[in-house]
Amino acid sequence: MPDITRFAPSPTGELHLGHAYSALCAFKIAEESEGEFLLRIEDIDKKRCREEYVKAIQDDL
Repeated sequence: MPDITRFAPSPTGELHLGHAYSALCAFKIAEESEGEFLLRIEDIDKKRCREEYVKAIQDDL
């Protein structure tokens, strides 16, 4: 059965190594099961979230 995995960072800063590792692990699980990897931006911290960080996260991934 295909796995659906996700990576849901808050866009409050640059992607860091821990984020990248977490995203890679989720991606590999989805890939190995011929599933789907989803990027879900968690913008729950309205004061610190910025659109330029959303773009930077997408570009980095």
